[in-house]
Amino acid sequence: MNPIAKLYTKINEAGLWEKDIVLKRNEYLKVSGTVDTNLYYLELGSLRIFMLDDYEEHTIRFGYAGNFITVLDSFITENPSDLYIQTLKKTRLRVIGKSSYIKLMNQNEENKALWNQILEQLVLQQLEREKDILTSSPKERYKRVLQRSPKLFQEIPNKHIASYLRMTPETLSRLKKS
Repeated sequence: MNPIAKLYTKINEAGLWEKDIVLKRNEYLKVSGTVDTNLYYLELGSLRIFMLDDYEEHTIRFGYAGNFITVLDSFITENPSDLYIQTLKKTRLRVIGKSSYIKLMNQNEENKALWNQILEQLVLQQLEREKDILTSSPKERYKRVLQRSPKLFQEIPNKHIASYLRMTPETLSRLKKS
C-alpha cells in the first residue's frame, strides 16, 4: 500500500476526521496571512497552492482526489503563511487538525516512519521541481512534468499549469502542440 493510502487508512480507522468540507469551483480554502494547521484529504476535485507577488500568481503545488494537502509552512510553524489554497473545481475534503494528527503519528514507531516517509517524498518532489525551474528549458520542464504527472493535464487548466511550470500560457500551448 502506498504511503498516502496507508495514512488515510490509519486516520480513518482511528476515527480522527474532524469534519468534511465541500467547496465550489474557485473558492478559497485558505488565504494569505492566515494560519492553517489542518491536514486535508481530497476525496473529490482539485485545487492549487499559490502565492501572489506584485505582478502575478505563482502556482507552487496541485492536489487531486486521493491526495493529502496542507500549507506546510503554517502547519509546521503554526504561523501565518503567504500561501493561498484555491479549488479548481468542486472539491470535497476531509479534515484532521494538527494536534490529532501529531498524536496519531507519535503513537508508535510505524506511524513515525510513515510520517517521515511522506515528508521525505514531499521534500524530494520540491527539490526536483526547483532543479527543473532553475536548470531546464521550458520544453524540458514540460516533458518532465508530463512524465511525472500525466493526470495534471487532465485535471488542471492550462493557465495554472503554465504558472506552475514558470512559463506563459502561450508557450505551454506551443509545447503541447509540438
